[in-house]
Amino acid sequence: MAGAPSQHRKGIVLVVAAAIAWSTAPFFTRLLPFDSWTILFWRGLFGGALIAAILVLLQGRSGLRDFAKMGKSGWLVASLSTLGMVCFIPALQLTSVSNVAIIIATGPFVTAALAWIWLREVPRLRTMLASIVALCGIAIIVGGARVSSDILGLALACLMTVAIAAMTVIVRQHRNTSMVAAASLSNILGSIVSIPFAQGIAAVSGHEMFIFAMFGFFQVALGLTLYLLGSRLLPSGQAALIATLETPLMPFWVWLAFQEAPAPDACRRRVGDGRGDRRHRRRYQRAAAVRLTTDRERRLVGPADL
Repeated sequence: MAGAPSQHRKGIVLVVAAAIAWSTAPFFTRLLPFDSWTILFWRGLFGGALIAAILVLLQGRSGLRDFAKMGKSGWLVASLSTLGMVCFIPALQLTSVSNVAIIIATGPFVTAALAWIWLREVPRLRTMLASIVALCGIAIIVGGARVSSDILGLALACLMTVAIAAMTVIVRQHRNTSMVAAASLSNILGSIVSIPFAQGIAAVSGHEMFIFAMFGFFQVALGLTLYLLGSRLLPSGQAALIATLETPLMPFWVWLAFQEAPAPDACRRRVGDGRGDRRHRRRYQRAAAVRLTTDRERRLVGPADL
């Protein structure tokens, strides 16, 4: 029993580190003038390869055998992680960033609910109250959505949130099974799914390839590996809650590197008011459509912050 608090603290440190790694996504995307699916392809390819390399470096050939020993739970974790990755991009394209962010913020409460149903992990009263508030927030968002566009974007954001929540619960359930191989596989699957939609896979310079490699290592390989290791040691709801530290850190890195602060009117826009967010998206899309890459043809650049 003496080791339990130590393991709990270790889990907290690992998940905090994972959130910090995940929060660097906007920083790297600012450095890459590519469409979202091209970024997802190269990021996933480097991330998956680097996780596999770490396995081999630390465990030798037995690390490769982890892929064969994943079992159904490992494949399920990999599939859910991939689903979360590929739902995020079209969700941002079909509804506002603020709507997607609010739905993602309900992840800890969705995770706690699934853990209670699946593992009988009883959440605290304050977690249950927060879940009710979060569900009311989702109802308000959906109530002001356009059927032709926002509803689909919100549905994809919800699907992504449920997928990541289910992944967290499964990792907790199989805490004695290494899921690092599943993290590698999920990135490779994400790259495969991106191929039909990516527009600039072959138009990557050596410098940009290096940035993709750093993106894959720090944000993907390090972040996902640390989260899978840490979430095994914590209650599912708590792990997901700590991971939301990523959200306030994302604009911090962008501000630190590019002195880019959020627009003043961003804080004034009402969550359910789609008009201001849609105007913001249209301005972003027009600006992205005319962005030039160095010594290459004009290319469309979209949001890719996952």
